[in-house]
Amino acid sequence: MIVRHARDSIGSSRDVRSEGWRSLRLLLAEDGMGFSFHVTTIDAGAALEMAYAHHLESVYCIAGKGTLEDLGSGERHVIEPGVVYALDRHDRHVLRASTPLSLACVFNPPLVGREVHDESGAYPPTTAQPVGKIP
Repeated sequence: MIVRHARDSIGSSRDVRSEGWRSLRLLLAEDGMGFSFHVTTIDAGAALEMAYAHHLESVYCIAGKGTLEDLGSGERHVIEPGVVYALDRHDRHVLRASTPLSLACVFNPPLVGREVHDESGAYPPTTAQPVGKIP
């Protein structure tokens, strides 16, 4: 059984920050669950263009308000508490935060640790399980 408190990840290697966002990575590949689980905060005013070429992601909005634009279809969706979306086709999208967004995110395959988006808006492929524990 794995039991963790999010506060214990703050300031650790599981606390990942990049331009416009912060992600507390509560479950990672090394935990052996087959997915990773993150609580991510998107900064107010951020507009993040992403397309996960190597991962599928589902996102549940806990707090805040924003929009999600599907760059393939041009469709826009309001993101607010209670909304879930799944990027089931490696969808190229833009997430815009009108206010800080608090999101629960699941990735398959799981992230290993400190990944950040590359120039295409993706995380690198997960090719191997890490050795050892991430503190």
